[in-house]
Amino acid sequence: MSTKSSSEVLTEQQCQEECANETKVKNVKKQIDETMTNDVAKIYRALSDPTRLKIAQALNLAKELCVHDVATITDSTVATASHHLRLLRDLGLAKFRKEGKLVYYSLDDDHVRQLIDIAFTHQKEVKTREK
Repeated sequence: MSTKSSSEVLTEQQCQEECANETKVKNVKKQIDETMTNDVAKIYRALSDPTRLKIAQALNLAKELCVHDVATITDSTVATASHHLRLLRDLGLAKFRKEGKLVYYSLDDDHVRQLIDIAFTHQKEVKTREK
């Protein structure tokens, strides 16, 4: 068990000297698109909500669910489920189709499915390392 204080750990994780590689830093800064970064941040903010992440996971597992099924899975009202699904749809994470009076949702494409799969796979690996 470590007896280091949090400030000692923080200091240990920082460079002890000025080491910025100006060429590399300039190159990387040019490649970062601020608009795209902000748009991606919106996706991660949406998925940081446990209910929306549960919805995304459910859509990934089931491939397609109606709003009532999503509400049941998330122990929420149909109105709440619809609100979360609309937000996911607005961000391009989910899509819907109507069949008569029913509305079915699914993840938008393979990129979104991979994003969800990778996040859960990574978390399982982290939990395994902690043991």
